[in-house]
Amino acid sequence: MERSAVSARIRLTHPICPSRHFPSLQSPFLFPSSHSLSLKLSQNHVPLTSLNLLEAPSPLHPSATLSDSYSETVDLADIEWDNLGFGLQPTDYMYIMKCARGGTFSKGELQRFGNIELNPSAGILNYGQGLFEGLKAYRKQDGNILLFRPEENGLRMQVGAERMCMPSPTVEQFVEAVKDTVLANKRWVPPPGKGSLYIRPLLMGSGPVLGLAPSPEYTFLIYVSPVGNYFKEGLAPINLIVENELHRATPGGTGGVKTIGNYAAVLKAQSEAKAKGYSDVLYLDCVHKRYLEEVSSCNIFVVKGNLISTPAIKGTILPGITRKSIIDVARSQGFQVEERFVSVDELLDADEVFCTGTAVVVSPVGSITYLGKRVSYGNGIGVVSQQLYTVLTRLQMGLSADEMNWTVELR
Repeated sequence: MERSAVSARIRLTHPICPSRHFPSLQSPFLFPSSHSLSLKLSQNHVPLTSLNLLEAPSPLHPSATLSDSYSETVDLADIEWDNLGFGLQPTDYMYIMKCARGGTFSKGELQRFGNIELNPSAGILNYGQGLFEGLKAYRKQDGNILLFRPEENGLRMQVGAERMCMPSPTVEQFVEAVKDTVLANKRWVPPPGKGSLYIRPLLMGSGPVLGLAPSPEYTFLIYVSPVGNYFKEGLAPINLIVENELHRATPGGTGGVKTIGNYAAVLKAQSEAKAKGYSDVLYLDCVHKRYLEEVSSCNIFVVKGNLISTPAIKGTILPGITRKSIIDVARSQGFQVEERFVSVDELLDADEVFCTGTAVVVSPVGSITYLGKRVSYGNGIGVVSQQLYTVLTRLQMGLSADEMNWTVELR
């Protein structure tokens, strides 16, 4: 995909309207600030640019301005940027687009962030017919915003939708919807170095269906939230325990696509592990119970000398976009990278281990516990983990030249 720049002053792809099904625009849930809403919105769809929401300071919350060395006129939401965790912070707008079964998506719109209405018989609620994606936006030192490989998320959603018998937005629709949503919520993009704007696209069967069948209607929705580190440790070694009884995915199942059901399946083992003081769980294959698969929401890498190994994508492992990017970055840095079956014995004999994912980017592993045996890796962040993390995050944040042509800049 060609690298693109989008001006905040151009008309957005889709109109914006207040939802008739959501709470009042003065709802304290939507607008916790005591400031009243000075923009008058009708029930008709109003182009976002006519509201000047992307050009003027927002009246909904006080603004915060960074130092002059960063920008003279950057308006930010009034929150504690230094204390961001990885949790939901309600923002201003979300994006919604619908289509009927057998149809195509069109005429999406931005709406005020808030609750959505679903029929109790919706396919997503009864049969779990749904997918989600995750990507981030970063603010540069000049105030512009960078997206990282959004077309890859659009492509992955299309693959998952085909497996789940769902229609999907085109990659172009997906990327444009992400751009619109980020620009509409641009004051929630953290200052440089303070975090990122997490972007969560959802695709779900929203129409009513009683018998087991594909939903008659589908909704594509995007919401965003400013976030800090996923693990409380931040960029610090995490401690994993290997699970050899419960399994995340099975051959022929849906482990290779980002369906919602994959994640509920890991909650039991993850909760038990965290109660024992571990950061997360590493899963093995369900056939041999000796080959690495992935952590609950991250891919895993094993370092031995100059060789970096990671489990091959074979239908039970999610093809992570950060995983894919780290493989290319590692090769560009002179490492040999292999995608293959990686045994638990190799894990225990590794020089270094790290995880990758959109939320964590790169997370070094400090220890692995397997069948009661604990193996530690060094006394801090591994050299390889640090090197790859630095190269990738500098690219994502616009601090180094994007020779990979991976970023999309929004102005």
